Amino acid sequence: MLPDDAKLAASRLALDIDGPVARITLNAPERRNSMVPSMWHTLAEIGEALSDEIRVVVVRGAGDCFSAGLDTGLINGTGVPGEEAILDLMSAPEQEILDTIDGYQRGFTWLNDPRFITIAQVHGYAIGGGFQLALSCDLRVVADDAWFCMKEPALGLVPDLAGTKPLVGLVGFSRALEICATARRVSAAEAADLGLATAVVPADQLDGATDDLVQALLANNAGAVRETTALLVSAQVEDLETQRLLERTAQVRRFRALTSGG
Repeated sequence: MLPDDAKLAASRLALDIDGPVARITLNAPERRNSMVPSMWHTLAEIGEALSDEIRVVVVRGAGDCFSAGLDTGLINGTGVPGEEAILDLMSAPEQEILDTIDGYQRGFTWLNDPRFITIAQVHGYAIGGGFQLALSCDLRVVADDAWFCMKEPALGLVPDLAGTKPLVGLVGFSRALEICATARRVSAAEAADLGLATAVVPADQLDGATDDLVQALLANNAGAVRETTALLVSAQVEDLETQRLLERTAQVRRFRALTSGG
């Protein structure tokens, strides 16, 4: 079951479903859409509850940015009402830390489910967890005022929200290392050059460009797009012989679906 409006609001999120499109908004503009554990848990709930009718998921930020990353109250001792403090987690038993972070990561990893194509609509800045959320999506439509930063090493931490694998996949090990180890800013223009951004558009055209991409993704057969997405995911890890077999078996399913009217 999808979380209700009250839970979404408490988790700094909003959700709108319009036919085959789900739009998730990070919805705490007064906190620069900074992230808290309840946000990650609720994102995971959304991913588990979305129906097979959903074909495209758009993740965006309210206000002047995508996300400033982790809410600083969680690590500076001031705390965030109703949220578990990261400072407290640091002194927990090892297995508790591992299990807790695993729960956080699940708010990100569902975004590569081949049932749907996910788009990060990024404007302003995407820092730390915000950067990793954008990386977790399949595609990134980026405003020309956007910039990205993997801030964690500057705080004595590591990126632990499932962002390292897609970053290396997109830009390669050397560039990913340089971006993370220096914790520098990556501009929208550089993101385009590196392949981080699917498209870069003027900020006032971001909504329209995202909507155009959504419509283009919806234009083709849903089953074929899902099977193709799954094949492209597997192609990143499988050897050629395994991938060829996966292609053949996927095509059998498409033949069967088409001949039965699917």
